[in-house]
Amino acid sequence: MTAELVRGQNHPLSQSRLEIRISAGTPVAAAAALGDENGRIHGTEWVAHPGAPVQPGLEVSRQAAADHRLAVDLDAMTDAVHRVSVLLALPAANAGAGPARFGSVAAPFVAVTGLDGTEVASYTITGLNLESAVVALELYRRQGAWKVRAVGQGYAGGLAELFADQGLSEAAQLAAGIDEAVAKGLVRSVQAPPPRTPEGDRSRQAAAPAVGPDQGAAPQGAPGPVPPAYGGQPAGGQGQGGPQPPYGGATDPHAPSGGPVDYSHPRRQTSAPPPPPAAPPAQPGQPSRPVAGDATGWSMEERLYNQVWGMFEDLARTAAAYRSAVDFAESRMDKELEQALSDPRSRIGGQGDAAREAARARYTQLVDQARASLDRDLDQLAAESEVVEPALPPAFARWDNPCWHAYRVPIEIPMALRLGDLRLPEAESIRIPMLLRLPLERGLWIDSGRTESLDGSFTDSHDMRRLAMDTAVAHAARLLAVYPAGEFTVHVVDPAGSGAQALAPLTQTGVLAGPPAQGAAGVTEVLARLTQRVDLVQMALRGGAPDALPPGFDTSQQLLIVNDFPHGFDDRAVNQLRYLVDEGPSVGVHLMMVADREESAGYGPLLDPLWRSLLRLTAVPDDHLADPWVGHAWTYEPPSVPPGSEVLRQVLTQVAEARRTWNR
Repeated sequence: MTAELVRGQNHPLSQSRLEIRISAGTPVAAAAALGDENGRIHGTEWVAHPGAPVQPGLEVSRQAAADHRLAVDLDAMTDAVHRVSVLLALPAANAGAGPARFGSVAAPFVAVTGLDGTEVASYTITGLNLESAVVALELYRRQGAWKVRAVGQGYAGGLAELFADQGLSEAAQLAAGIDEAVAKGLVRSVQAPPPRTPEGDRSRQAAAPAVGPDQGAAPQGAPGPVPPAYGGQPAGGQGQGGPQPPYGGATDPHAPSGGPVDYSHPRRQTSAPPPPPAAPPAQPGQPSRPVAGDATGWSMEERLYNQVWGMFEDLARTAAAYRSAVDFAESRMDKELEQALSDPRSRIGGQGDAAREAARARYTQLVDQARASLDRDLDQLAAESEVVEPALPPAFARWDNPCWHAYRVPIEIPMALRLGDLRLPEAESIRIPMLLRLPLERGLWIDSGRTESLDGSFTDSHDMRRLAMDTAVAHAARLLAVYPAGEFTVHVVDPAGSGAQALAPLTQTGVLAGPPAQGAAGVTEVLARLTQRVDLVQMALRGGAPDALPPGFDTSQQLLIVNDFPHGFDDRAVNQLRYLVDEGPSVGVHLMMVADREESAGYGPLLDPLWRSLLRLTAVPDDHLADPWVGHAWTYEPPSVPPGSEVLRQVLTQVAEARRTWNR
């Protein structure tokens, strides 16, 4: 039974592995501080925060969001730790935007749950006013047992005052570091949609320089379509010129791994881009006709990229406005009915019936007005989609786009590639391309678990594994297709050989680095080779000698597809996978796992950080992608090759031929 705590109240904890779920009416940054028996924090390494999200027994979110899930393993705490304090801070106090005090937003809600989602205790933090940081609750050790206590202690001076109050000598420096990490996370996140102009003009400006639930996740991702919990990065309208960093690494090649990725496009200029092309004149009283490339940018590719971002913003905004209008209409009707029926004299008879009818009529009128506005916006979006979709380049286009029949291996890396489509229930016919920025910053997890489809039907485990591998192959083929010859290499680990049929397009065209690795020995050999590659490149970059790599070293981006995990993997192999997930992307090594998380539960908390570091995609339509800025759950649809089409093999054949020519 859930304990609903009030300030100062405590409750015993019977589990050691817990999740702390946070829900707020606005994006907040979450952190967790370890304290001794007196509650003192002994150093910055005792705090898990967005800039350093993992500490022993703790993992917090990497960016600000309206909802968080913090992982806690009390058994992993050292004997010196007697208290775990959960901290919340408004990004406004750090990033200079949005609300600056908790008194102006909805009261945050914090719940302690088991890993199965069972709620143990909850606390709504009320009574806050000028505070911009707050100690929400604390887990503390008393006589060998752990308890949770509702705290709700706020600080008007923000995190610096909070840390100083808990005895941390580096309070100001740590608060500044968290400020910077939160600001970077907000820059990479989906930005709140700007207001429409009175004329309904949707001409786009370039988005802010380029993340998404507990996947967060987003939120690396699309120009908005990927939710921030998954690391979505909008297009960089003011990106820096110059070459891309080696291996898709950090902005500073000598910076340690895990630093911010430079998303600036090598062809982007530093001055303002030219204005978008003018739309054809519209008929009086009619909206302007959409034009492909109707956004700012130096190239058509960048304009289309920003236009897709604008379409996502428009759909998110108009759906949010419709939902808000419906909620308001329902609230108003309930209030009017309550007022009408509060007088006993009007509860029965004609007067009461008339009041109820009038309230329902006003509700219907408000909803009809909102729906008319929504339909008008959706018609404009549908018209824009009809002209934008055919104009997309191969990297952004669906597999059924005719541009793939004129495909040629590119000589430059595009800004992004398409991972599928996104849609909302209010607009089932409108699909927004889900674009992933390049170079990759996060690996992908293709979920092969049994899933209930949106129509209520189930797909059995065998079909899900097949569909998941087909989806992984389609993603891998697109990655191979958008990179120049010799600049992208794919490895496959298939311990039991169960993915042979799905892998046929890759194996038969010869685009793989070698045959799929099978058996325990094959898994060990591939993981050891890629782990060694990460170590070598990291040492070279940190030593300031990227040219000191061994002769013949393959400097291309590397992708490892892992099928049927965890079958065929021992503890050492699992640790190597986690290492590749954490350290690989900064030096050009990426992971694509095809796995059912439920089947992997036997490994316990060892795999939790791995799953959280990957962008979860599904092989069937699923509404698991959350957008904390407007509260939408976007339905993701994976890419699909038209039945009977040979486009995938034709594209991969060209990639293989280009690679052979390049190697000569």
